[in-house]
Amino acid sequence: MSESETVEVTGHLMDSGILSRILDDIREYGGDYVIDKFVVGHEAVDTSKATITVTAEDDPSLQRLLMRLQTRGVNQVDPGQAEVAVCDLDGVFPDGFYSTTNLATKVRLGGRWVDVANPEMDCGLVVEHDEAGEITRVITLPMSDVRVGMSVVTGASGIRVQVPIVDKSSESFGFMESDVSSEKPQAVLVRQVAEGMLEAKAAGKKVLWVGGPGVVHTGAAPAMVAMVDAGFVDVLFAGNALATHDIESSLYGTSLGVDLAQGRGVEHGHEHHIRALNTIRKQGSIRNAVDNGVLTGGIMHALVKHGKEFVLVGSVRDDGPLPDVYTDVIEGQRAMRAALPDVGFCLMVATMLHSVATGNILPASIPLVCVDINPATVTKLADRGSSQARGIVTDVGLFLEQLAIELVPDYRRA
Repeated sequence: MSESETVEVTGHLMDSGILSRILDDIREYGGDYVIDKFVVGHEAVDTSKATITVTAEDDPSLQRLLMRLQTRGVNQVDPGQAEVAVCDLDGVFPDGFYSTTNLATKVRLGGRWVDVANPEMDCGLVVEHDEAGEITRVITLPMSDVRVGMSVVTGASGIRVQVPIVDKSSESFGFMESDVSSEKPQAVLVRQVAEGMLEAKAAGKKVLWVGGPGVVHTGAAPAMVAMVDAGFVDVLFAGNALATHDIESSLYGTSLGVDLAQGRGVEHGHEHHIRALNTIRKQGSIRNAVDNGVLTGGIMHALVKHGKEFVLVGSVRDDGPLPDVYTDVIEGQRAMRAALPDVGFCLMVATMLHSVATGNILPASIPLVCVDINPATVTKLADRGSSQARGIVTDVGLFLEQLAIELVPDYRRA
């Protein structure tokens, strides 16, 4: 006995290699396939379409396979109706729950398609109703937030996803030809990122930055401050380290005890970061330190001065931490999710953990660029499912200096 379903996928299937990955997934999940129809686009700008019959040994195996294929943008030809089960434990989805992708998603309920309000990978789909029992919306919800009595979609039936189709006739930022770039001319990469930011701002969207302490260590904080001042940093996600070393730099001129102007350690410099932490903790918050004239420069000062949002989520290795840092990671995740509405572009610089964490909660429709000197950092995002991620392997300090020059014409580092 076996179960089968006919599925279809549309996109740049050949040059992206997506078709081969789909077939690999089927075999990896213990299934089999027959390609029923394959229409190949004639020109480079044309999309292709494949219709495939997939088979698994039983229905649970088939449902898991169909969910996996939807991460690649594969949909059932006849999706039917979604099935729903009620949660009976806080923090636990019903068995067989639909595991979400970060793609734009629709759910067929009561004979109509309902858009999922906030696409996010590795969550469940919760159906909300009004007092009359009418469906009001469908949302993604992380496992930690599901509660007894919530209605959760189970199985892969009644669900469609849509992969953002890149317009290959356009020379806009979206068409960077490779997922990771290390050999392209730096000026070209910087210009593409700048254009992506400008397009987001022109559309009334926010630019989200995800940063690590390397921004400060490499001496790029002044460049980032210039971009905050110019309106190109609307939201910052970071940990305790970036904010602490930025504040240390402002108060003492050092980062981890190293003089940023001369590049060498200073006497008692190893104490500076902990003294910086103590100074801010005495004030009660970074905002209070700015308002009271204690913190007068740096990235965090600029964010507060311009009323920009920042979410700092800590880790077990943090000193202090700063009073603004979320030490409960679940609360930190909630704060990050709450800051995502209206984000239209995301730039990640010099941080692996926060980049992966942010990539996990971003919809695939938001352009995403990760910049790091370590190639492993910029490839991990795509490996974790952020298919829209583009990576640039380069020195973060030099990259941000050039980006500031591109975006802020009167910026010139002394």
